[in-house]
Amino acid sequence: MRFLRFGLLILPVLVLAADMAAAQTAAPLPPAPTPSPAQPAVTASAKVTTDKLFEALKRERDPDKAKGIASQIASNWTDSGSATVNLLMQWANKAITDKKNAAALDFLDRVTLLEPAYTEAWNRRATLHYTMGNPRKSMADIEQVLRREPRYFPAIAGMATILTENGQDELALKAWERYLSVYPADREAQEQVTKLSEKLAGSRT
Repeated sequence: MRFLRFGLLILPVLVLAADMAAAQTAAPLPPAPTPSPAQPAVTASAKVTTDKLFEALKRERDPDKAKGIASQIASNWTDSGSATVNLLMQWANKAITDKKNAAALDFLDRVTLLEPAYTEAWNRRATLHYTMGNPRKSMADIEQVLRREPRYFPAIAGMATILTENGQDELALKAWERYLSVYPADREAQEQVTKLSEKLAGSRT
């Protein structure tokens, strides 16, 4: 699911997450290095830069230029500011590539415990849960992302996708509209809004 890589709907998320199954027990893995408490998950300067990029993204109407801005935002999200967390994320990515999902989940679990403010770990785990066929767990992690960063447009898109797949078109439409309030030049999101709007209008006639 493309969008998940890269609250308005918190209530449905909580409902979906309430009955999610217990997490799988991962195999033992090498211990992570001891984190340095002096290293913040996101530096203040990075936050300022990201805020400015979001302002530019909201103003930009050219899809190609907007995509470049969105990529810069995603790049800022990737760097946690912690060498330990970055290493754990590298291990998680390698495990995902090797299709060792239990190991990847264990690494991502460690990151969410070490740096709960680091939204990319929650988003990455949401993506992994989705690809593993666990949309409820994915939605629970999306909720965590949006609590920390309501503008996290990949997570909003992931939520919209899951809601659509569950037949909750009205909620999915609201999610896509929220997405466009953050990233208005995204053509695929525009198409989703048009498609859902027409579908809902037809069902009311």
